[in-house]
Amino acid sequence: MNQILSSEFSSSPELLDKLNQNSILKTYQEGEIILDENASIRSIPIVMKGLLKVIRTEEDGREILLYYIKAGESCIMSFLGGMHNEKSIVKAEVEEVSEILFLPIDKVSLFIKEYPEWLDYIFRLYHKRFEELLDIINAIAFKKVDERLLNLLSKKSEISQSKTIIITHEQLANELGTARVVVSRLLKQLEDSGKLKLGRNKITLLDSI
Repeated sequence: MNQILSSEFSSSPELLDKLNQNSILKTYQEGEIILDENASIRSIPIVMKGLLKVIRTEEDGREILLYYIKAGESCIMSFLGGMHNEKSIVKAEVEEVSEILFLPIDKVSLFIKEYPEWLDYIFRLYHKRFEELLDIINAIAFKKVDERLLNLLSKKSEISQSKTIIITHEQLANELGTARVVVSRLLKQLEDSGKLKLGRNKITLLDSI
């Protein structure tokens, strides 16, 4: 069992054993979709290794990044939708090669009744995602696109622990919910001001950021 989950549920080795016995571990490559919008939720994903991004698509086809799911975390939207037998309202896409543990929805509900540590895990995830979604709302309402772009690049750099981010202008535009031409123009302005350096499908953040 992943060391991160062992840390999460260190006070309940029985719960760790149950997770291991009742889950299926799968490996996914970058760009693969593990959960699509309007899909039935039969299990919830727990990231053991790698990174997922959760996206919401608007009626006009624009997408916006809601949050990332790192190792040891799960998707609270899957918890809520699956337990209420509802279709998914988000898309979960693999950001980098990931190992994901899938726990059937019926076991999710059973563990809530049997293990307080599991319920606490869900509440902590819910609290974290709620704060992240508030940040998204605040950014869209009050921050300019260039500031949101810099914040997103900084977050990607922090997650990958690298100053160089492999990404296209189109991908950034999708995650910000804006047009590619807007992102390209802003990136050029940021490069001219010495905040970053542009390359082919990559962006390198400079110390001045």
